[in-house]
Amino acid sequence: MSSATPTSAPGKIVARAASVHIDNVCNAFLHDCFRQFGIHVVAVPGDVVEVLNRQKFEACVLRLYDPEAERILNAARNSTSNRRMVIYGIARSAHEALLHSNFGVNAIFDEPLDRQSVLKVVRSTHLLVLHELRRYVRVPVISEMVIDAGAGSTAGVTMDISSGGLAVRCPANLPSTDPVKVTLSLPGSPKLVLRAFVCWKRENDKAYGMRFDPSDDRRFSVRGWIDHYLEIV
Repeated sequence: MSSATPTSAPGKIVARAASVHIDNVCNAFLHDCFRQFGIHVVAVPGDVVEVLNRQKFEACVLRLYDPEAERILNAARNSTSNRRMVIYGIARSAHEALLHSNFGVNAIFDEPLDRQSVLKVVRSTHLLVLHELRRYVRVPVISEMVIDAGAGSTAGVTMDISSGGLAVRCPANLPSTDPVKVTLSLPGSPKLVLRAFVCWKRENDKAYGMRFDPSDDRRFSVRGWIDHYLEIV
């Protein structure tokens, strides 16, 4: 973990993130990062499932390779008060990042943790944690996807999604002019197939931004998924 000096002053604490099976040193590091955005990291003692059924949290942080990860994620997503919490997974590899994607893990911290990387992730997701949902139109979610660029198909991973497009990580070099076909596996939804165009890329990160084809009415299914996820009426 990096020990760089925080870049902003702590804000008012207005939300709580449950820390699951994480040691005190790591908890202190995470709390220092989250508190700058008004989020207090709380270590959950005892039976985590029981606590999640009794207490309300706005977010949760856990290692996706924790032997109890599936049990905890299942309890969180089936809890009346916590099923919409933002879940941050700590992972050591791309495989671990996707290990429990069916539970709608929202964001990934790469391990070993680096301060600037953690701050970047929290900065991009904290509005969702703070329930400013109607202004937060881009939903962070880690899920598997397939991209068909004409010459063949390649697997990718979503980073976030909006009704107009999405950001993905993909090892292949995607075309910046020709349309592609994307197959999405969003949590709780049947597979969605849409046409899209690459609108930006970061070659060092193997990251791409995609805009849905405005003539493809299947994009409304994405909007429906987002509205359901955020419980916007």
